[in-house]
Parts: sequence; C-alpha cells; structure tokens
Amino acid sequence: MSKWLVERKLSEAAERLRQLRAELAVVDEQMAFLTDAADEARLRAMVSETPMADREHREAQKHADAMSRHRAQLVGQIAELARSQDELLERLFAEQA
Repeated sequence: MSKWLVERKLSEAAERLRQLRAELAVVDEQMAFLTDAADEARLRAMVSETPMADREHREAQKHADAMSRHRAQLVGQIAELARSQDELLERLFAEQA
C-alpha cells in the first residue's frame, strides 16, 4: 500500500474515531438518564404494585437495555477502529524505515 493511501486511511480513521467518541459521550448521557428513569419506575412499581406501574417499569427498562446494547456496540466499533489505526501506523512506519 502506498504511503499516501495509508495516510489517507489514517486520516479517515481518525475522523471516524472522533465521531464515534462524540456519539459515545452523548450515549453515555442518555444512558444515565434512561437508567435513572428505569430505577425510578422500578421503585414506583414496587411501591404501588399495580399492573400499570409494572408495565411502565418494563418499558423504561427496555429503553435502558437498548441504550446499553448500543453503547456496547459503539465501544466495540471504537476498539476495532483503534486496532485498524494501529495497524496502519505500523505499516506507515515500516515503509519509512
């Protein structure tokens, strides 16, 4: 692979990592909110013991769980992209040596 192609791929990887990390920051904030909402709904369901409160808790927990899965996916993408970036850097340094 030519040097300019490796450099271009590195630049693209760096930009994508920046985007993914920014998205992860937003997801972390949303996840904190959804987790708090699910915890509050769980407490209300325990105290009121009504079917409606239980349903609200299940719905809130579904949203929190979905956000958690999305976060895990983002973390995996960031790790994979970082590994790819490391490989590109190694290739670039090997070509310069």
